[in-house]
Amino acid sequence: MSQSKSTVAVTNKIPDAGIKLFQDKFELKIGPTDRTLKAAELLSFVKGAAAILPLLGNKIDGRVMDAAGKQLKIVANYAVGYDNIDLAAAKKRKVIVTNTPGVLTEAVAEHAFTLLTAVARRIVESDKFLRAGKYKSWMPELLLGPQLQGKTLGIIGLGRIGSRVAEIGALGYGMKVIYFDRGKKDRELDKKIGAEAASLRKILTASDFISLHVPLTPQTRHLIGRVELATMKKSAILINTSRGPVVDEVALAAALQHKVIWGAGLDVFEFEPQFTPALKKLDNVVMTPHTASATHEARDEMAILAAKNIISVLAGQAPLTEVK
Repeated sequence: MSQSKSTVAVTNKIPDAGIKLFQDKFELKIGPTDRTLKAAELLSFVKGAAAILPLLGNKIDGRVMDAAGKQLKIVANYAVGYDNIDLAAAKKRKVIVTNTPGVLTEAVAEHAFTLLTAVARRIVESDKFLRAGKYKSWMPELLLGPQLQGKTLGIIGLGRIGSRVAEIGALGYGMKVIYFDRGKKDRELDKKIGAEAASLRKILTASDFISLHVPLTPQTRHLIGRVELATMKKSAILINTSRGPVVDEVALAAALQHKVIWGAGLDVFEFEPQFTPALKKLDNVVMTPHTASATHEARDEMAILAAKNIISVLAGQAPLTEVK
């Protein structure tokens, strides 16, 4: 099959910035705009595709790759994380897997701090309080929360996003930054912002705020559970913009309910798109629907990078951001 006839299966509508790069080079199949394809639908949808451009909600395993056919050359994930793709199955079938690193760093880092400040300053509670007509007069102890300046920010996972969150905390808010990343030290970051590498236990016990930035792997699943939550300060706030299953969500809900920790900000959930019902009843958690990268700029750049990876591979060239 010639390149001009190759089929590219885009499981959901993505920004036009990426779609227009395909122009008339390929036969495009684009999925729905408002829902994730069901497993059976996905198998039918990818049939005959030389490239699949899936979202995180699409589980791309060997069965899906086989349904596409032997002409499948690339799965270009519309995300940085790739826990939705069976890398072993892809390698076995000589299918290249790519992701979209770098282009959403600023958006996710900004969102992590948006959640942090929203929880700390009780923004959602304050909004509800005002709308309910409860605001009668200024009071010295109304809706108090912790100040960020001078506090300790613990970063777990020091990749691009974790490093940027560390910079914002140190340079923007005057926070002390400690970090854990499998014992790795970033001497450049240490020098730039005065950050310090620390053990996971020290992150848990010494941090006023903890922000998670690790990929989902067997080792990081439930990295934060009942024991870890109990180890944290009672005044601590936990932020998760990485992957939901990194946190034992049921244990977190219990910890928030019983004031084991002060609060949490969550953009991802263990049972996404569902979440633990108890969280809905709590005022000390702020939740967003996996929108950390939801800026026009980030989503456009993600679409462009995914499209460029497909174009390169189908032209017989090396991908830009291959997952290995």
